[in-house]
Amino acid sequence: MRRLNLCVLASGKGSNLNSIINSQKSKKISSKVALVISNNSDSGALELARKHKIPAHHLSEKQFNSRKNFDNAFLKLLNKYKIDLIILAGYMKLLSPKIVRKYKNRILNLHPALLPFFAGTGMYGMKVHEAVLEAGCKVSGASIHIVDEIYDHGPIISQKTVKISDTETPQTLRKKIQKIEHKLYPETIRLFETKKLNIKGRKVYFT
Repeated sequence: MRRLNLCVLASGKGSNLNSIINSQKSKKISSKVALVISNNSDSGALELARKHKIPAHHLSEKQFNSRKNFDNAFLKLLNKYKIDLIILAGYMKLLSPKIVRKYKNRILNLHPALLPFFAGTGMYGMKVHEAVLEAGCKVSGASIHIVDEIYDHGPIISQKTVKISDTETPQTLRKKIQKIEHKLYPETIRLFETKKLNIKGRKVYFT
């Protein structure tokens, strides 16, 4: 069993961060959240991290005079806290190629739909659920994938599904999917603790 140092990146309330912290406290996972970073100084994720005495940093490209300096500051923080696995949980920014290459196959993102569908630029938050319902889908779900240099593009690691009712709204669908997200992320982290990851092309294998 590997005990990993996690860095959670979040822009909003931090509900998935909360589920990971609770899984850590209940020993469903062995890893610990060692660092939280947000591009939003008012994010609930930063407040939640501070409540649990987890190092929390507001880091935005707007604070720096170049992308290079921003990336260097980002990597410096990851190195300082000896981060093994980066968890994107509602993080609304695309990580730079420099960071993605440095942490190749060690960055995860959660998408509120069944990849590879309803993905890419502009497909985030409520917009995803609206698109799913407009397409007349009978199921949706959540996906966790390896992050590469393209939005929602890397190999898929795990997915869970939910049924869509005839009276579904984007709001009710979001609530359904958030419930499974809160189970899916800890389960996926557990995979990284207990198994070795191998990627061949677009396929993910755990051994």
